Amino acid sequence: MTESPLLAGLNPPQREAVTAGPGPVLVLAGPGSGKTRVLTHRVAYLIRDCDVSPFNLLAVTFTNKAAHEMSDRIARLLGDTPRGVQIGTFHATCARILRVEADFTPFTREYVIFDTSDQRAAIQAAIEELGLDPKRYRPSAVHSKISAAKNELIAPSEFQSGSYFDEVVGRIYARYQELLVENNAMDFDDLLSHTVTLFREHPDVLARYRRRYQWVLVDEFQDTNTVQYALLKLLTHGEGSRNLFVVGDEDQSIYLFRGADYRNVRRFEEDYPERVKILLEQNYRSTQHILDVANAVIQHNRDRTPKHLFTERERGPRITVHDAYNENDEAAFITETIKQLTQGLGKKYALRDIAVMYRTNAQSRALEDAFMLAGLPYRLINATRFYSRREIEDLIAYLRIVYNPEDAVSMARIINTPPRRIGTKTVGILKVWADIHDTSLYRAIMAHLDGPEPGAKADGGAGVAPPPLTAGAARNVRAFAELLARWQAQRAEKDRTPLDWLDQIIEQVEYRAYVYDGTVEGQERWENVQELRNIAAGYEGASLGDFLEEVALVSDVDTRDDEADAPSLMTLHAAKGLEFPVVFIVGLEEGMLPHTLSMDSPEAMAEERRLMYVGVTRAQDLLYLSYAFRRMRWGDTEVNEPSRFLKDIPVELVEGNARLHLTKAKERASYQAEVAWEPAPAPASSQETQFRTGERVNHPSFGVGVVVESAPSSGGDEMVTVAFADIGIKKLMASFAKLKKL
Repeated sequence: MTESPLLAGLNPPQREAVTAGPGPVLVLAGPGSGKTRVLTHRVAYLIRDCDVSPFNLLAVTFTNKAAHEMSDRIARLLGDTPRGVQIGTFHATCARILRVEADFTPFTREYVIFDTSDQRAAIQAAIEELGLDPKRYRPSAVHSKISAAKNELIAPSEFQSGSYFDEVVGRIYARYQELLVENNAMDFDDLLSHTVTLFREHPDVLARYRRRYQWVLVDEFQDTNTVQYALLKLLTHGEGSRNLFVVGDEDQSIYLFRGADYRNVRRFEEDYPERVKILLEQNYRSTQHILDVANAVIQHNRDRTPKHLFTERERGPRITVHDAYNENDEAAFITETIKQLTQGLGKKYALRDIAVMYRTNAQSRALEDAFMLAGLPYRLINATRFYSRREIEDLIAYLRIVYNPEDAVSMARIINTPPRRIGTKTVGILKVWADIHDTSLYRAIMAHLDGPEPGAKADGGAGVAPPPLTAGAARNVRAFAELLARWQAQRAEKDRTPLDWLDQIIEQVEYRAYVYDGTVEGQERWENVQELRNIAAGYEGASLGDFLEEVALVSDVDTRDDEADAPSLMTLHAAKGLEFPVVFIVGLEEGMLPHTLSMDSPEAMAEERRLMYVGVTRAQDLLYLSYAFRRMRWGDTEVNEPSRFLKDIPVELVEGNARLHLTKAKERASYQAEVAWEPAPAPASSQETQFRTGERVNHPSFGVGVVVESAPSSGGDEMVTVAFADIGIKKLMASFAKLKKL
């Protein structure tokens, strides 16, 4: 019998997966092991060589891009797109089913799908109808809770209230669902949960779809959540077909915050005990040195299927671990290394071959500044440029109003941000009034300072009435005008710095409560605000005008040309599915990677390790890891310990200025107690200090330690940072610490 041409070029485990017989199949595919190739060849093999009707095939994935790529590959393998095969995302597949079966739901076939802003507007309406305070029950935070409940298939009637806040959320949830039905609308989560409900409540409908989709294939199975797994199980776990073919990797599950549950891999093995299990461990992307680093990092996670990535490529150069003094030194090392790799006689790579990855979006600021200083282009992937992020634009607009209150664009942005009950109708009246009187929006607002009620004389009694607002609207505008007037009066205080202004604005408009709503996205937004504070702190002797001019010059540079030959800057989450010849992973410090939020949760810490694993395995040829001894976070400079993930890397795989420190760490029982590593030298100070970096000292309570930094403090004192072997790093004032040099 002639072998199918579809099997040509496949390695033995790939062949086994493609040609597996009927029944459940679990393919655990390591990074770079050809999982997409296996999926597409499997579909083509079933159609061409097993005479499976395309009409009976359903392939689901998580993004439209992945679905289109799968469809294109299958078409190339078969010479044409097979008619009838269903390839799409979970949401698109469910939306199609619900339109066909609308008679079995509370909706018509013409239902609309609410996007995120629509959903939050409906939640806001529910909050207001229930007489609740939207400042206390933020729509974004409530939305996050409701979405999490829907992903766990928890209906409003089943919503458990572990606190008073949860009890209120349950009431909002119930009203929100009623509003969706009244508007003949579903949100994204409803598409999945209503399909599961449809199948559970109407067995005859489920039977039809089981007959239709006799072969179900799933990409990125580790990213499925509870409702998605329930949907797959309903289609393939009853009488008849059990042909569920899933491809995934527990080690690459990094979307816990979206509800993804890698434990569905284990559930699959329990629910389908007859399953065939196949491991894809041969990597076609990276050198063996890089794969050895990945293997060393991920092996410490529990609840995973052990895999050992290997390649037929060369071992390649060792990875570089760089010890930087601070984030600016770290960024300068990256840009200088990129220049060496892409310019002059040593040029080996194009700029587009390089990616810089980090844990949080706020880290991109120092990198963006360094790239512009070095004259290097760059592009941000799946992210907004730092100065174009909503929260940064909001606060810059506030600063511009302080500096120039006649700035109508900035005024329109901040007049109801955060919400202060100055709605669109009110703003429209203010603008019309300003046009009639040939003045600015600012003057229209300030006109309300002259009288307590609408109709009072404005402009010091000059006979011009303020804009004709209702009593409530006028009170809200007047409160805002008083805030603006206070800021303008303070402009005369010459010693106020940009950071002073920023902190005052954040406090007085309660901006933290506005952006930090308890969600992961809120956490990142607040971190971006703190990064803006870090920037402002660097303008100690500058005026507000100087600061705004500098920011404008940076933010006006458009570096996001997708066609440009430029390095890519991205979060580690955004790097999933990508690959680059050269990869930098920055910020490998305790509290950054792994992130502070993971420190008290073993499950979250395991996901941080998977995130590191994903980042490492994006690299094809060269991998650079860096950490900073000091980093500005939360508006203050912090001394950092290198990430625990660096401890896992065998020293024989490492080169660079941190190799000695890693070697020493291996010789000690506790990596966290390591005090022998020497940070990069601090910038020279104009004031002499008593203690020097590297000196051994003794403290009467803390014992023996090593000075890692000493800097002049106010009042002629000295702030000494010391690493003690038993208790870690402490900051001490020299005049009180009673330190003795050894």
